[in-house]
Amino acid sequence: MTPTLSWDDKIAILHLGEGENRFSPDFLDAINERLDDIERAGAQGLVTTAGGKFYTNGLDLDWLAAHAERTQTYVARVQALLARVLTFPMPTAAAVTGHAFGAGAMLAMAHDVRVMRADRGFFCFPEVDIRIPFTDGMAALIQAKLTPRAAVASMTTGRRFGGEEAAELGIVDATAAEGEVAAAAADLLRPLGGKDPGTLGAIKRTMFRAAARALTDV
Repeated sequence: MTPTLSWDDKIAILHLGEGENRFSPDFLDAINERLDDIERAGAQGLVTTAGGKFYTNGLDLDWLAAHAERTQTYVARVQALLARVLTFPMPTAAAVTGHAFGAGAMLAMAHDVRVMRADRGFFCFPEVDIRIPFTDGMAALIQAKLTPRAAVASMTTGRRFGGEEAAELGIVDATAAEGEVAAAAADLLRPLGGKDPGTLGAIKRTMFRAAARALTDV
């Protein structure tokens, strides 16, 4: 399913899809096109969400296995998306309605805030168990958003966090009931409407300069 765009007043709701929402090249193209649309429309906030079992399962490992010679270019594209969301010039929230694994969890981490479904779904960085070390950029992104305690607990263990556990550790900012996650995420952004995008974008680029540079210098 191609990512789709809808609106809650002036807040853009970017729906990633109903499947695993893995980062295929076509998926990356579509996400960036929607982000372009959102910026052009002068949105006052961005919520990303999904349907079904997953928020996003991250890297498209099947595509990578079939195109191993393009791994470096592919990873660079994924990291460029993470950097773009990290410094996006408006308030952003990830509405984590299902599982968020690996690079999918990193996409959620790149947002300003995260709301996760309280009763179902896992937030997980499985890299230690699947024997794929974090790149410098991915590690820098996670460590820019989490306390040292939360970073160690999530990055070195492969642990799967439910919503309440993730909130207790500060991995997500809030939880919500089924069917209310996207609305709760939008409500967190609503008081921030009207921030000047140029100023906010500049602040984010300054705040996260080291992480954004690590993500894009590949």
